[in-house]
Amino acid sequence: MTRDITPAGSPAIGAVDEAFAEVRASFDRFCLAAGIEALGTMMEADVTAACGPRHGRDAARRAHRWGRTRGRIGFHGGKIEVERPRARGVDGREVTIPSWETAAQEDWLGRWAMNLMLINVATRRFGRAVRLPEGDVPAPPGSGVSKSAASRRFVALSAARLADFMAADLSALDLLVVQIDGLHLGDDLVLVAAIGIDGEGNKHPLGATENAATVQALLDNLVSRGLDPTVPRLFIADGAKALSKAIRRTFGSAAAIQRCQIHKARNIMERLPKEHHAATRRVLRQAWELDDADKAEQLIRNLARRLDQQWPGVAASILEGLDEILTVVRLKLPKELRRSLACTNIAENMMGTIRRVTRNVKRWRDAGMALRWVAAGMIEANKGFRRLKAHKQLSVLRAALQAHHDRMTIKPVAHVARAA
Repeated sequence: MTRDITPAGSPAIGAVDEAFAEVRASFDRFCLAAGIEALGTMMEADVTAACGPRHGRDAARRAHRWGRTRGRIGFHGGKIEVERPRARGVDGREVTIPSWETAAQEDWLGRWAMNLMLINVATRRFGRAVRLPEGDVPAPPGSGVSKSAASRRFVALSAARLADFMAADLSALDLLVVQIDGLHLGDDLVLVAAIGIDGEGNKHPLGATENAATVQALLDNLVSRGLDPTVPRLFIADGAKALSKAIRRTFGSAAAIQRCQIHKARNIMERLPKEHHAATRRVLRQAWELDDADKAEQLIRNLARRLDQQWPGVAASILEGLDEILTVVRLKLPKELRRSLACTNIAENMMGTIRRVTRNVKRWRDAGMALRWVAAGMIEANKGFRRLKAHKQLSVLRAALQAHHDRMTIKPVAHVARAA
């Protein structure tokens, strides 16, 4: 067993005591000072590599020292001023210092801004979120912690993320299900977003468009990014007729479309007096739980017939799109899988994250701003996605979709007319 025999008054002990004194005074200040010192060492090594040793006579050098200047780098979501060396090449041009270029990258500040805004820190409070008001790290003008600076960085990074998001390759994804749902932002702005489920049950946000009337643009974008329109898939939508038409126009008339049963029930209840809600919900639930699509359809038609005399509008609403309401039943999917795929709950969950992310936005200036925020919210939602509960049954869905596609696309055999 060895013992430390360093004298109590040695320089090493004095340096350690001084360091701990700085830590006790301000840990932030200590980390900042240590970081600046480390960065200075790296920059000096870069300059020496380009210029050779100081006061040396190295004939192979490709630059020479050119004094020092001050520049800003990111720290705790803002910027601080740091002194850095300069070097000029033999041709008189400025030589970049690799360690300084890396430290000065603006992306770190953008990621700070985006992260804080996605967890609902308002831009006017950004400075307090990254710097303590009573702390020893100052935040003078130009330090990049103002609300306008944070907003500019968020706009720049979210625009870049949106461009990457809407151009991501989908050809490698084995998507079996595509859910499409709408989202209202403000009074007049409606966005449509899509989310896919692959053969392993993993969920993937696919994209968004700024107007429900231009949902065709979203579908065209998915196809252009590698979503094969000839592969049988299940499309789950909120019930808009224009959406069903766009899906069949893009993916063929044989596309399997399931209208959201929750949206359907909600639309029916809005037209019925409250005293009839419980009985109507009970019939609808009974029909959706049946394994026989013909019996389920007959049950719903009987309900519509009973309501037709008093509320003909409700009866028409019940029968509208009836074939698409029972798609998962006609595919003969297992009950657990049917419950997961009979509605747009997965898309609604993603929409909930988008609403939370965007709740601090008071005024939507244009559709471009909305798309940036929605893309950021979809990326944020993707971090919390879990596999589909019934993912082990997706092989049944694959086989059922292929059988449905074959049945819907088979061409009748033409009979050869007998010779006279």
